[in-house]
Amino acid sequence: MRTVARQLKLWREASGLTQAEFGAAIGYGEELVSSVERGRRIPRPEYLDRADEALSAGGRLAALKEDLTEVRYPKKVRDVKRLEAEAVALCSYNNSVIDGLLQTEEYARAIFGGRRPPFSGEELERQVAARMARQEVLDPTTAQPVFSFVQCEATLRRPIGGRMVMRSQLERLLEAGRLPNVDLQVLPLSREENSGIDGSFRLLKLKDGTTVGLSEAPLMSRVFTNPRETTVLDMRYGIIRAQALPPRESLAIIEKVLGET
Repeated sequence: MRTVARQLKLWREASGLTQAEFGAAIGYGEELVSSVERGRRIPRPEYLDRADEALSAGGRLAALKEDLTEVRYPKKVRDVKRLEAEAVALCSYNNSVIDGLLQTEEYARAIFGGRRPPFSGEELERQVAARMARQEVLDPTTAQPVFSFVQCEATLRRPIGGRMVMRSQLERLLEAGRLPNVDLQVLPLSREENSGIDGSFRLLKLKDGTTVGLSEAPLMSRVFTNPRETTVLDMRYGIIRAQALPPRESLAIIEKVLGET
């Protein structure tokens, strides 16, 4: 990020433009140009495209977009995205919200928008964009990795974002549940036993044979790599899957909830 900021400043100064003149040339304010050159703001791809054209950089500045693709997102998201890219199998149990890989943009925005203390408008959009970017891994054309999702029925009935947002989210779940590399199950509220009552968690089985567990709690995220801990989570997930409805029946209950929404 610092390297990109330094290059932008050097190219601008070599062209003899002030920050205000450069901003006017590319359609941005002087304050934003200053923030970018000081490394306080990450320039968007269109910023680099316009800068490249205004400074006659011959594609050298536009090429920096690839270097900023990953750093644009929060570090925690980048780390999870990297693990997901290395996984051959991903297992997820959620009892509070729909799994991030299955969320619509509107649902994700409602989730992040409900945070207290609230995100700034810019940070909110950054978080949403990062979540949507993670969903690239859910590509049915590659069938890698294989996904298993178990959603507590409560997550289907909790109207996050309002009725229309929830309808779109349920429709998205139906689409995802029909993908060839996805098993989507629902754990009904009517079940007397729920081995996931302690909270949501994920398991990523990597190409090298190791298993990584992930769990989140208020103000804290935890990664499990110790085989003794990941084995416990793996066993727990197997029990949760057995307690949940089979995939076909799970899609039927999602359709039922959608009809009631």
